[in-house]
Amino acid sequence: VLLALGSERAQLEGAIKYVTLNLMSSALFLAGVGILYGVAGTLNMADLSVKLADVQPRGVVTTVSMLFLVAFGVKAAVFPLFFWLPASYHTPPVAVSAIFAGVLTKVGVYAILRTFTLIFPGAQDSTTFVLIVVISGLTMVTGVLGAATQSEFRRILSFHSVSQIGYMIMGLGLLSPLALAGSIIFLAHHAIVKPNLFLVSGVVHRYQGSFVLKDLGGLYRTRPWLGVLFLVPALSLAGIPPLSGFFAKYLLVRAGLELGQYTIVAVALGVGLLTLYSMTKIWGEAFWKNAPMREDADVTPPGRAELALMLGPIIGLGALTVLMGVFAQPLFEIALRAGEQLLDPTDYIEAVLGASTPVGDAGGGAP
Repeated sequence: VLLALGSERAQLEGAIKYVTLNLMSSALFLAGVGILYGVAGTLNMADLSVKLADVQPRGVVTTVSMLFLVAFGVKAAVFPLFFWLPASYHTPPVAVSAIFAGVLTKVGVYAILRTFTLIFPGAQDSTTFVLIVVISGLTMVTGVLGAATQSEFRRILSFHSVSQIGYMIMGLGLLSPLALAGSIIFLAHHAIVKPNLFLVSGVVHRYQGSFVLKDLGGLYRTRPWLGVLFLVPALSLAGIPPLSGFFAKYLLVRAGLELGQYTIVAVALGVGLLTLYSMTKIWGEAFWKNAPMREDADVTPPGRAELALMLGPIIGLGALTVLMGVFAQPLFEIALRAGEQLLDPTDYIEAVLGASTPVGDAGGGAP
């Protein structure tokens, strides 16, 4: 419904693509749920963590885990299941794009993190997490390269949403408390930064009547405050200190180095540089260069009251981005505790099933 608001051709096309692919994803998810119930006799997540440890043959559990990975991978827009996102995020009103950017794919990532650290025990001994690391790297690369080829403000941001999903699941693939802490912080960081950038693009559109970069320009000279409001989330997305994105990427890179996963670390760092390139491209085209002469521009700048309503969320989200960087230490301590509990869900299982339940190595907790 939100994607189709406005009933324009591009919006309806984006809505159809989104609905079709996500219905397929939901069908796969329900198939996986049905098989889980068939082999374990329960759908309680804590109970599944205990009972699936004894299910034979193990191939059944692996097959179900892949069904869940594909189903939630569509929701999260990981490689190669991401193509619905850049085809739809730029079509609805800006406020809808901002909501989607902040919430939608994060639900898929959250589901992947929960299921692969709780429901499927012993998966660390298989190639599952190697596959997740490979998928995370490919998601980063394809997303950032797609963004580099775009020349429309919101399409660049849409492809970068794909790229950033790769960082979020990178922590799961590395499977250490530090890496999972990085993923958790990255989830929070991206849920703040990416909606902010979409909202900034909406303000730019109100002033210059277009999202196409070649039709924009001169905003830093006429409205320098808007340039500052863009730079805060843009530099955070690229991982520039001391903003929130830097600390999220730092934790993932450090975890990868500690585990000797140098390839994915190199990919993460390279994608960060290309992200900075895309943000500077937007800056150079929309804010720094001279405004182009356009005869077809039909622009009605917002009034003072309307502008205040538009800037309120942007300023608030920008402030949160800065605060997450300034107060990174307490945020890291909370995220690290969450990462440790994801790897060793014993307390969660006992809280749900009762302390007397034999947990054993349920959840495949790290040593």
